[in-house]
Amino acid sequence: MVIWRIWFYFLTSIPVILLSPIWLISLFVPNGYSFIFWLARNLWAPFVLFGCGFYVSKVNFFKEPNKNYILVANHTSYIDVMVMFRMSSTPFVFVGKKELVKIPIFGFLYKRAVIMVDRSSSKSRFGVYGRADEVIEKGFNLCIFPEKNYLDETVLLNSFKQGAFKIALKYKIPIVPLVFLDCKRKFPWYTTHGYPGSLRVKTLETVRLENLNLTIDLLKKKVYKMIKRELELDPEKASLNAIKIWKKIKKID
Repeated sequence: MVIWRIWFYFLTSIPVILLSPIWLISLFVPNGYSFIFWLARNLWAPFVLFGCGFYVSKVNFFKEPNKNYILVANHTSYIDVMVMFRMSSTPFVFVGKKELVKIPIFGFLYKRAVIMVDRSSSKSRFGVYGRADEVIEKGFNLCIFPEKNYLDETVLLNSFKQGAFKIALKYKIPIVPLVFLDCKRKFPWYTTHGYPGSLRVKTLETVRLENLNLTIDLLKKKVYKMIKRELELDPEKASLNAIKIWKKIKKID
């Protein structure tokens, strides 16, 4: 299991290193991010997923809106980023943790292609909205994993932060909720469990805001309930089984 995890980090690094000259040039070219996204979606993500023995299985057809939208999903694994790239052909920008910028080579590219946020700084969290403005104006979409404490393996779906929903209401941008059904069981945060195979993703009904009169809190609760319900109704009960395993390990009733 440990060797498998080391192999995962090796696979994530190889394309970044080999393609680093192309990544770097693209960063300084007008509209270069679209090409970076294409590389990440069509080369990097499939390379890592296939190399680790995974393939993405779309439970239903994902019809992307014709305008800007925000992708939100439950966050249960390091593999989530690769899975998300495979779900959308339209370029989007992640809102991600500032800590990842410390990773050699990857960090240099990361800070130029991601809206970074220091979750311990209110100033940094507020600054996300200004950077999101720029991304949306360029025609790119956003991808945000809204859970607060997503590292707790014993919780099915942690409570959501309000950032994604505040941005959505400000611009009346539709939200596309996705449910990662298998990642929590097959590639959890901790390295003692997991196994390769299909990673099912279910795209839920797009939440359009033009005719909805919702507060940030109500919108947040609406999307939270949509995702949690699908995790609970999963015929294979993958995430629920993962929770049982971790509760047993931690001796939690």
